[in-house]
Amino acid sequence: MSDLEEPTHFVKKIIQSDLDANKIQRVKTRFPPEPNGYLHIGHAKSICLNFGLANTFAGECNLRFDDTNPEKEDSEFVRAIIEDVQWLGFKWDGEICYASDYFSKLYEWAQHLISVGKAFVCELSMEEMRLYRGTLTKKGTASPYRNRCPEESLSLLEKMKKGQIDEGAMTLRAKIDMGSSNINLRDPVIYRIKNLKHQRTGAKWKIYPSYDFAHGQGDALEGITHSICTLEFQANRPLYDWFISNLPVPSKPKQYEFGRLNINYLVLSKRKLKKLVDDRVVDGWDDPRMPTIRGLRRRGVSARAIRDFCDSLAIAKTDGIVDISQLEHFIRDDLNQHAFRAMCVINPIRLFLHNYDPAKVEILQIPRHPNKTELGFRSVPFSSMLLIDRNDFTEDSSLSRKKFKRLVLGDYVRLRGGYVVKAIGVDKNSKGDIEQINGEIVEDTVGQEPPEGCKPRGVIHWVSEVHSVNCTIHQYDRLFNTALPEEGSQPFVDYINPESLVVKKDCKAEAGLADASIGEYYQFEREGYFCLDSVLGSQSNLVFNCTIGLKEKSSKYS
Repeated sequence: MSDLEEPTHFVKKIIQSDLDANKIQRVKTRFPPEPNGYLHIGHAKSICLNFGLANTFAGECNLRFDDTNPEKEDSEFVRAIIEDVQWLGFKWDGEICYASDYFSKLYEWAQHLISVGKAFVCELSMEEMRLYRGTLTKKGTASPYRNRCPEESLSLLEKMKKGQIDEGAMTLRAKIDMGSSNINLRDPVIYRIKNLKHQRTGAKWKIYPSYDFAHGQGDALEGITHSICTLEFQANRPLYDWFISNLPVPSKPKQYEFGRLNINYLVLSKRKLKKLVDDRVVDGWDDPRMPTIRGLRRRGVSARAIRDFCDSLAIAKTDGIVDISQLEHFIRDDLNQHAFRAMCVINPIRLFLHNYDPAKVEILQIPRHPNKTELGFRSVPFSSMLLIDRNDFTEDSSLSRKKFKRLVLGDYVRLRGGYVVKAIGVDKNSKGDIEQINGEIVEDTVGQEPPEGCKPRGVIHWVSEVHSVNCTIHQYDRLFNTALPEEGSQPFVDYINPESLVVKKDCKAEAGLADASIGEYYQFEREGYFCLDSVLGSQSNLVFNCTIGLKEKSSKYS
């Protein structure tokens, strides 16, 4: 930070103070995901904070996988997390770190704790351990194995390590304080037997360290100066500090907590997101309705928008709920600046222009972006047979121009980038439904003001029928129909919005969208922001996802 720049939140103030007092020479942070699921928008806040702090103070940030539980971890999650962090635009310092890299050192430190009388092998079952542990209002009771001699505990630990003890028969526990008001300090388990292969170490280990035992020691081994966690780890900090104080660690990191990200109309719990996937409420972890990084990316949210949103969030010592409109604002603002413009008719009806030569095809040059001339123009075919949206036409000529700014029988409207046209009649089927709108162009109005007495009501989008490409549109709304689905009287899944996904087939897009690419963003004029679906979409099968609507209070889009 420059000399004139003031720290903007409490973590920056702590770091600046530590640097000013020469407590540290260089800042080092870390992002420590557990590879037991996919990252979501809540993790993005932590990613942006930790990598951002390292960047602000010209320090370093590690990516470390806290892979201490082979029961729930998978190499697929590791690959996905690496990809998500990179896609968000961040680069860690040095090689990727893993808690499993430190298994041998952690085992040595477990032996050290036993040797100095601060750990013991316990034979209580998990249920017995829970009973002995006490409650928030009742102190715990010491295990009958608490005073087991160090030599016996060391011998039993070695047998546990070699797989000579049955799973669940023994654990290694730290010997701290069963009378502590903090339950985390009531002789916590630091090693348990798990006869499972680890995704990195294979079958080498039969015992695995607890997260609490591995986490702080990983920080110490990596020289982390500021270990920044979300607020639910606040009660774990005394245990973090106890291990650091009672082990011969090479450095003394400090843990700090900030409020986790909560957003209304979303759930940000790995367990609950997994339930949505397992119960097939959504199509997978990358479903565009999911708040996972993969889901947001597939929906068409850019990494830039996520970073800008996360940078706007308060870094505070309390939890809070962010209104989803704040996230939507950054998504919409980013797309407004960077999305190419295009036209797509979602509910098409034919507009036949009787005074336009049926054999003529005119190529109109329409800007790719109205405010970025450097992006150039796109070529859009114009012909006598067009398609417009059914909702953009009415026979009711009594509607005021203020109330209906689209095409009205007997009145004029401007076609986006093209001519002013007038509706002169309709063709209906036997049921009375309109099958075709008949119209006329007003000559010499492409890019020109219409003659006096010919005032268009507004501007509508269109495509040339013969030149259009067929596509499917996925319209998305919020996944939940209540702001706080986790706080209702019913299970959170009961608040699923049944219209969170609406599929529209046989939509018609302008010809240039046949070359749409995954990773590009489009504003379908007057409809919303869209992207080609990265799973279902291709140039031979155009499937576009609606990222977000044009306006904040749109009824059709989230």
